[in-house]
Amino acid sequence: MSEPRAIPGTRAPEAPGNSPGAAAPGTPGTSGGRRAVSRVGPLRRLRLHAGYRLRNSGSPLLTRSRTRWESRDGAAFPAVVSHMGGMSVAYAGLPEGLRYTLEFTELQREGDGVPAAERARETVRGHRLADPAQLPDADLVIVGTSAAKARRLPAAASLVCPMRFHFVVDIDADAETLHRRVSRRERAQYLRNQRLAQWTWETENDPELFDFFYDRIYRPTMRQSHGDRERVEEKEASHECLFRTGRLFFLRQGGARIGGALCHWNPSAKVLTLRLFGVLDGDTEHYASGALGAVFHFLILWSAENGVRRLDFGGTEPFLSKGTFQWKRRFGTRIVLPPNHFGEKRLWLQVRRDSPAVRDFLVANPVLAEAPDGSLEAVYFHDRDRPARVGLSAKSPDKYPVRHVELDAFLG
Repeated sequence: MSEPRAIPGTRAPEAPGNSPGAAAPGTPGTSGGRRAVSRVGPLRRLRLHAGYRLRNSGSPLLTRSRTRWESRDGAAFPAVVSHMGGMSVAYAGLPEGLRYTLEFTELQREGDGVPAAERARETVRGHRLADPAQLPDADLVIVGTSAAKARRLPAAASLVCPMRFHFVVDIDADAETLHRRVSRRERAQYLRNQRLAQWTWETENDPELFDFFYDRIYRPTMRQSHGDRERVEEKEASHECLFRTGRLFFLRQGGARIGGALCHWNPSAKVLTLRLFGVLDGDTEHYASGALGAVFHFLILWSAENGVRRLDFGGTEPFLSKGTFQWKRRFGTRIVLPPNHFGEKRLWLQVRRDSPAVRDFLVANPVLAEAPDGSLEAVYFHDRDRPARVGLSAKSPDKYPVRHVELDAFLG
């Protein structure tokens, strides 16, 4: 267990029960170099690691091979039409798009008095994805497929977007410099909250504390944040593939562990990737106090002092209206394509019918999309009655260009 720390410029009080002994710089494994004992047999262990690697590996050979196989013409894909809020959205293609993309469109169409989405589902073969006329009819049609196939689809009234993005901090300076790159508003809010809460930070390798983190911090936070739509890493895989070789952190307040994070560690690339995080019991008081944001601040500090080259905060969808997009952007992050299989996957979005509801949706949800040359740009829709939502920023150290699209021209 490491000595509790605070962000530079704040005072770190001693937390009850903490003992000295921080990990040596450049060795972000488990505390003291000890590795937790596996809880599963050899065969189950192989299966867990194979599944985790398939989901998260950054190997170009593996990611490209997986994408080609999953987007092949002969594969069977879900095709779902969602009617909700005076607008219909059809999604067809890679199954991940149902929970990452179609669910997002439903959340954006929810409102007081809006009935739940009515869904109609069928199955289509991969070759039909190449011909939008063969896809289910809807106001907005979205296809999830490989980057190469998405770029070959019609360009009229359409956009091509990465299916997901990751937010990374390049650890190329000391902790104080990195912290100054955090947005001024976020940094001031954290420093104010830290003076009140006096949070401290520690690392742990006790298996019982892994159980506490997973059962009392991670899962309750997922339920609080996502309800029935929660997507979680199973406990057995989290222990075997993350805890045993990664790093478990806790945020303390007044001696109690009230937040935490479980990260994957890639020792060859020196990349620390945030996988699981949360606050105690998913309690909204910890959201209000800024404890969840403090986890991100402390991860930047710890990475700067422990030989990490890149800190990956994970990803979200390409819609700038997504709360996660706007929140993770505040920490001085670059917006990059995911290192795993999602980096090879794209969404093709086409408007088939012009209506007030469709225009409202497009203006309310600007996107980070591909330009014709394959580079990224922020796209904001507008018309004479609907101003562009420029308050939803895509600002990044990479300075992506901004394109304003007039809806009459786009839909004409």
